[in-house]
Amino acid sequence: MKIVISVDSFKGSLESIEAGEIIKEVILEEIPTCKVVVKPLADGGEGTVSALVTGLNGEFIDIEVTGPLTDKVVARYGVVGEKAIIEMASSSGLTLVDKKDRNPLNTTTYGLGEIIKDALDRDYREFIIGIGGSATNDIGIGMLSSLGYKFLDKNKKEVGIFGRDLKNICYIDDENVDKRIKESLFEIACDVNNPLYGEKGAANIYGPQKGATQEDIEKLDLWAKNFSKIVTDKYKTSFENLEGVGAAGGLGYAFKALLNGNLVRGVDIITRFLNLEEDIKTADLAITGEGEIDHQTMMGKAPSGIAKLAKKYGVSTIAIAGSLGKDVEKINDEGIDAYFSITPKPVALEEAMKKEFAIKNLKSTIKQIIRVYKMTK
Repeated sequence: MKIVISVDSFKGSLESIEAGEIIKEVILEEIPTCKVVVKPLADGGEGTVSALVTGLNGEFIDIEVTGPLTDKVVARYGVVGEKAIIEMASSSGLTLVDKKDRNPLNTTTYGLGEIIKDALDRDYREFIIGIGGSATNDIGIGMLSSLGYKFLDKNKKEVGIFGRDLKNICYIDDENVDKRIKESLFEIACDVNNPLYGEKGAANIYGPQKGATQEDIEKLDLWAKNFSKIVTDKYKTSFENLEGVGAAGGLGYAFKALLNGNLVRGVDIITRFLNLEEDIKTADLAITGEGEIDHQTMMGKAPSGIAKLAKKYGVSTIAIAGSLGKDVEKINDEGIDAYFSITPKPVALEEAMKKEFAIKNLKSTIKQIIRVYKMTK
């Protein structure tokens, strides 16, 4: 018997590999002869670097970069084989800005460019970059400025690096762009389908959570439209309506239009990178999960990638979660054969997220799942 375990992190409680090893321990207690394969899992958002670098014995690199408000922050990225794995949130994330200071007019992605440059200096040319959790709506001009692009006003003077500086851009100067960029491949883990501007664009959909007022949103949306016209005129391309370019305050657009990046569902990048298909196609059972499972789980979240592969090969899939959300039963029609919450009774969130509590309940839940599974064999 072979069981593949690949669960996303239970944020605030257990890392991906940590949860997987706990599940493996319980399975082997119940079925000592079982072959158990544990693989990390993430969807390109928070936890991707930790999951992949830890799970694949890579290396973590900590560097000081420019934070979203230009204060210095220590950002962590990872390298595995020939690839550099980066989360933009480590340099430009919403959690790096106090709630009282959140305003996408005043934040920048400059630090992300500094991380990319550091990886380039270490001779990495292949990148996986997760762009979830941003505090920004600068359409990547901060990152691009760090990499050598110059954004100029009507007098051909360089503008700033913040969301508010989009309003002054009239020209793009790419003469001094880091030459190593053309040698590089950027795969962007992008799990939203928003265009750059408009009713469903970056500012309208995500601006409020980043501290933007309605007036700010209207300005940012207009500036995004104007910026895309400048890019289109210069490079004779048109990506403003491509699904996903509105991710991370237009950062998806910057990667696609100016760095020739490939926008891909995060879970698809990760499952391919980890070669999960090879493990799953010969398995008898797959176990996946994350902190909360609901009706949106199968819309590109990490467990959906496992379920998709398992269904391809007729492998049963069980999902576990800290909690079960709205319309969770819908996932049974999309590849998850059964799902379980590890929380045994109503409990305060703070208590539920305590590591000891999560470990105890994870072990108990898996034990019962495996006992029932044995009865079917």
